[in-house]
Amino acid sequence: MWTDAIDLDEFYRSPLGNVARRVIRRRIRAFWPSVRGMTVLGYGYATPYLQQFRTEADRVLALSPAGQGVMPWPPGEPGLAALAWETELPLPDLSIDRLVMVHAVESSEQLRGLMREAWRVLKGDGRMLIVVPNRSGIWARSERTPFGHGHPYSNGQIKRVLRDNLFTPTDTGRALYVPPIDRRLVLQSAPALERIGARLFQTFAGVLLIEATKQVYAATPRATQRQRRFIVLPGGGKPAAEGGMRRDGKPGPG
Repeated sequence: MWTDAIDLDEFYRSPLGNVARRVIRRRIRAFWPSVRGMTVLGYGYATPYLQQFRTEADRVLALSPAGQGVMPWPPGEPGLAALAWETELPLPDLSIDRLVMVHAVESSEQLRGLMREAWRVLKGDGRMLIVVPNRSGIWARSERTPFGHGHPYSNGQIKRVLRDNLFTPTDTGRALYVPPIDRRLVLQSAPALERIGARLFQTFAGVLLIEATKQVYAATPRATQRQRRFIVLPGGGKPAAEGGMRRDGKPGPG
């Protein structure tokens, strides 16, 4: 079941959500120190982690599942976020260099279809990074945060999901050793707790980060029979994204 975008936005505006965003954002950046000239896509509720790429990447886009909803992003600027069916991403084949999924895999209602679409839109040398709640972590047991909803994964489980869907895991990481407690002293100690946890308590990290590449030698997933519509983003001249959908999940203008 998807967590509503309004609830996710409220969490990331809270002191605890701000700490979670800073911690996970640094770990994502460690995977991808440079995205210069690339097209970066965030799927799920990834906008808190995409801003760091906007001044560097050629293009940054955000797609949210229809069941989750979407918040305007970036604030006060032309929108780069839209709704999309998880089995029908409105993007051309082989169009994405970097794909990050946050608050997506653990809530997906059609995970195999979502993985097939990720495989389709990712370039042959592209990379996908998935952030999921860690089954062994404290955050997966706290319903006060979005990481306590949906299906948490162990390291082995998420790697099996990737391999079963024509991806090869290449690197792993962990983050969020700070407990999900919204108290000033705990939040101020987050940097120290992250360093200690990364050395001594890796099993209890709040989230897992798994990077993967496509198995390009594998059989190509069967293309959907639906006709996709694309729009052209200003300045790029390339087809990039469909007009999206309304909050109720119905198609919006193309």
